[in-house]
Amino acid sequence: MIYINGITFFYREERPIFEDFSMIVQKGEAWSIIGPSGCGKTTLLYLITGLLKPAKGTIEIEGTKVDRPRKNTALILQDYGLLPWRTVRENIELGLRIRGIREDQTVNIWLERLNIKDVSERYPHQLSGGQRQRTAIARALVLKPDILLMDEPFSSLDAPTRENLQSLILDLQNEQGLTVILVTHTIEEAAFMGRKILHLSYPPNKNPVIIENPEIPLNRTDAKFIATCSRIRETIGNGLWAQAV
Repeated sequence: MIYINGITFFYREERPIFEDFSMIVQKGEAWSIIGPSGCGKTTLLYLITGLLKPAKGTIEIEGTKVDRPRKNTALILQDYGLLPWRTVRENIELGLRIRGIREDQTVNIWLERLNIKDVSERYPHQLSGGQRQRTAIARALVLKPDILLMDEPFSSLDAPTRENLQSLILDLQNEQGLTVILVTHTIEEAAFMGRKILHLSYPPNKNPVIIENPEIPLNRTDAKFIATCSRIRETIGNGLWAQAV
């Protein structure tokens, strides 16, 4: 469980992004975070990882206060974060090497599962965007995290690749029992990926707006999914989303 308890956070002397902000993410849940640019979506991920610290309040994971990066929390970035001078395999192995693990067969398992075994000796500049993102996902999952944080990981991909990877993450979340929190700018992606959706507005964020979305969509053309997107737009309308567009 991720317990965010009354946090306040700001950069230097700026207006607080979060002010006495609290929320709970239960273990194994899938969340999406949406909201306008500058509202604090990425900042919230960094606070959960321990890369940033609140000025007030605490963040706890499984009852332990987060005051530094936690080894079982993985963060996947929009720009993949791959080292250009390392091959696909070497990028995936990077976290293991840092932890002093030299041999681990799970690297081969994820190369196979994510369909990048055939490009395992290529460098990032030789890959498609989808292959680079699969490499970033494999690098995160090989460390066996229990929390997977994703900062707009599919925004630069073409639609078929983006939708394929979205479905893959949902499958992995279900199989591995991962807690997944995804930052996105699109309502459709938020509805597809998150069983709960957190809407952040312009700072300071004080009381979280959480939209329940319990049903896993069968597909993006299903009437229920379209209705869900409409409900989300209506919920976050009321002047909030209009300001963000």
